[in-house]
Amino acid sequence: MFDSLSDKLNSTFDRFRGRGTLDAEDVAEALREIRLALLDADVALPVVKDFIARVRERASGAEVMDSVTPGQQVIKIVNDSMVEALGGAGAVPLNLNAVAPVPILLVGLQGSGKTTTAGKLALRLAQKARKKVLLASLDTQRPAAQDQLAQLATRAGVPSLPIVAGQTPLEIARRALDVGRREVYDIVILDTAGRLSIDQALMDEVKSVRDATSPAETLLVVDAMTGQDAVNTARAFNEALGVSGIVLTRMDGDARGGAALSMRAITGAPIKFTGSGEKLDALEEFHPERVASRILGLGDVVGLVEKAAETLDQEEAEALAAKMARGKFDLEDYRKQLNQISKMGSLSSIVGMLPGMGQLKDQLGKANLDSSVLKRQVAIISSMTKTERAKPDILKASRKKRIAAGSGTSVQEVNKLLKNFDDISDMMKRMQKLGQKGLMRHGMSALMPGRFGGAKH
Repeated sequence: MFDSLSDKLNSTFDRFRGRGTLDAEDVAEALREIRLALLDADVALPVVKDFIARVRERASGAEVMDSVTPGQQVIKIVNDSMVEALGGAGAVPLNLNAVAPVPILLVGLQGSGKTTTAGKLALRLAQKARKKVLLASLDTQRPAAQDQLAQLATRAGVPSLPIVAGQTPLEIARRALDVGRREVYDIVILDTAGRLSIDQALMDEVKSVRDATSPAETLLVVDAMTGQDAVNTARAFNEALGVSGIVLTRMDGDARGGAALSMRAITGAPIKFTGSGEKLDALEEFHPERVASRILGLGDVVGLVEKAAETLDQEEAEALAAKMARGKFDLEDYRKQLNQISKMGSLSSIVGMLPGMGQLKDQLGKANLDSSVLKRQVAIISSMTKTERAKPDILKASRKKRIAAGSGTSVQEVNKLLKNFDDISDMMKRMQKLGQKGLMRHGMSALMPGRFGGAKH
């Protein structure tokens, strides 16, 4: 997400990050580079102009020229301006301040991920907000669209409105709210028909549903990967319907980020959620300040902690930490650790949330070290016997061949996993030997293997 834009901006900042002084020419050069980076990221031209004007006004003042660290001050100004462009600090929550059942209307082009988003939103509201949610498909245009939403509802563990053949979208919407009232639902999510392009007949249909249901939220679902087209779609829907919020899907595939940076300025509507992947739990609140920090390589530690708290098994993590502290760590423990990391998503996304880790992220990308590698390593360990996991030293050539065949990998991959395990085991032994005082005295470098400049024991 935003990789291309992040790389270009950070290469610009690296040139003057540590300088003691900056003159007007340095600032002008930086602004030119930032402008080109934003345009290359497919940010709408009016948004780029406003952004650069805002940064120029602040960066040309005495607060930068007289600052002890002017380079860092410029980065802060760019960060603050980016937060403003993305919608201001803090996530904008859903408006559920209405008489139950609260209607939420989803609109958007066909193929934007609208129906999947309906399932994701239902799961989120049911699990995190503890709401009783009803899903209803108003899509009578696309074959099997109503069946698709019913299947997603089953996966999310929420009810869906029974399908009645021949009903119009307006009739379905009214029936959904009637069922919502009679069966005491908190929220009714209405998934409207998509469209291949802005179609006046279908737009009128959505307007009639909106007028009849008075939704608390009209959420526009757009595909972030379509860039400038997503911005144009948002503008058209907002002018026709008046959307209250935006959901950007396929954010994991949007390396440029132009859609996200343009949406608020073009529509005036906040981005409320972002989606990535097909998993129903892959829907996140949009925090402008966190996204800006990640784009500028400043990390998102708060987001990382929240992700860990949501996905990791606390008891298992504590038990594993205790074993590691005692220097007792076998391949079964290593497998549990890999599974915990996999739950948090791809390694590149986790690293992207750590401050100043852009270079490491690039190295991970080049090494193709991502969730697929973790899954292969888990498969390798799963192909071992309990004895082999507890005593890796017994793994000789014949056993490695059997394990490789059983896990669908190669002997080289088995050897690589064992090497990784040995490195971690050595680190555990050094940690135990140093103790808390030794760690405080020597720092983390004392745990690194000798070739990385750490202490040798």
